[in-house]
Amino acid sequence: MIKLALFPGDGIGTEVAEEAVNVLKFLLDNHSVRYEIEKGLVGGASYDEYGKPLTDETLKIAKNADAVIFGAVGGYKWESLPIELRPEKALLSLRYELGLYANLRPSKIYDELIDASPLKKEVVQGTDMMIVRELTGGIYFGQPRGVFDLEDGQKKGVNTLVYTTKEIERIAKIAFEIAKKRRKKVLSVDKANVLECTELWRNVVAEIAKGYPDVELTNMYVDNCSMQLIRQPKNFDVIVTTNLFGDILSDESSMVAGSIGMLPSASLNGKKGMYEPIHGSAPDIAGQNKANPLAAILSVAMMLKYSFDMDDLADNIDKAVEKVIKNGYRTADIYSKAPGTKLVGTKEMGLAVIEELKK
Repeated sequence: MIKLALFPGDGIGTEVAEEAVNVLKFLLDNHSVRYEIEKGLVGGASYDEYGKPLTDETLKIAKNADAVIFGAVGGYKWESLPIELRPEKALLSLRYELGLYANLRPSKIYDELIDASPLKKEVVQGTDMMIVRELTGGIYFGQPRGVFDLEDGQKKGVNTLVYTTKEIERIAKIAFEIAKKRRKKVLSVDKANVLECTELWRNVVAEIAKGYPDVELTNMYVDNCSMQLIRQPKNFDVIVTTNLFGDILSDESSMVAGSIGMLPSASLNGKKGMYEPIHGSAPDIAGQNKANPLAAILSVAMMLKYSFDMDDLADNIDKAVEKVIKNGYRTADIYSKAPGTKLVGTKEMGLAVIEELKK
């Protein structure tokens, strides 16, 4: 029996999570896997109901589950709330409370979607990278933080970049382990020329690399990396970096792949994980059956692989998504008027994946 928590969240999060769960249920039912799913409110939906973005009851559901399926949180209606009550606080709190220190964000270009990328075909074709982002440390969690009053009437905003040796070691080891199963290349991204904290990062990663002699380690400053991701994305294999840099670079990599609606993610602490598409709640298209559910569906595939060692079932989903793309199904974010393509909605795309799984 596997126990799952389902937190659809806000906006299109509810729509894409529904399709991901439909795909998951079909697959598990047809392979006689016993499971139970407990649903909870997070983000703006939780604030509207309970006055806070994450309740103790919802956190308990997450802690009792083997894995969490997450949609997206946020929206215009909650932007004016104090920062501690905003929907995004639920996501950060879940990552912290569950100890989900490793965020895996693959970025792969499908040949049929090359035209959806703003980059030239010869630049982007063959791109297949994994960004390993440290998730519970760095400037998002460092203390002190806040906005403080000064004696002269001005205000001062403070965020603190902090990393310990242990935090760096554990994320580096995950990056090297993943690289062993890929092309055996790790790029560590930092800003060691001006930030002492990331100078430590570079030194610790170099020490960990000594235990992986078959994996090549290189280093790059984050500003250069952001340029090279656009200039030559196919050269990247595994990128390991800090919380802030990983947040930015993984979103940039989505444009290489053609759409942020195609990118899944896994946030891990051992086998415990939370799985979500990297896109936001997109309130401008919420409730219109326009969102791309493939990132959420691919996130479920990552869950089967990393939390439950069901690699065969994960591969079934990956292959079904690839086949749906080859068959020309396109949501608006990846649609072009190329011959053989068909514009479909969120529900239709989910059903298309299930139809491929039936085969």
